[in-house]
Amino acid sequence: MPKRADDELRSAAAKLRLYGLLANWAEVASEPWLSRVIAMEQDERARRSHAYRMRNAKIGAFKHRADFDWTHPKKLDRALIDELFTLDFLGEGANVVFIGPNGTGKTMLAKNLAYEAASRGVSTR
Repeated sequence: MPKRADDELRSAAAKLRLYGLLANWAEVASEPWLSRVIAMEQDERARRSHAYRMRNAKIGAFKHRADFDWTHPKKLDRALIDELFTLDFLGEGANVVFIGPNGTGKTMLAKNLAYEAASRGVSTR
C-alpha cells in the first residue's frame, strides 16, 4: 500500500478511535479489507449521528420547503429566505425571527431551517 494511502487510513482509524486496530496496525495495514471496513464504520457513524441529531432536534413532521407556496404570503422575500438556508447566520451568532400572521408558513420555514442545520451537522433544538 502506498505511504499516503496508509497514512490516510491510519488517520481515519484514529479519528474513529479504533484503538485496537491501531495497536495492531502493522499486522492489518496491508489487508485488502481494511479500507472497506473503515469506510463502513465512517458511513455507519455518519448515519447514526444524523439520526441522533434529527431525534434530538424534535422537529416532528413538516412539509418540505420545496412544497411551499411562495405566492401565498405576498410580502415574503424569497431571496432572503434562500439566504437563510446558507446558514451563514450561525457563524455570526445571529438569531432568526419569523414575523407574520397565522398560516403564512413561519413554523414550516423554521422546521425546514432546523432540518437543514441538523443535516449539516449542527446540533439543533
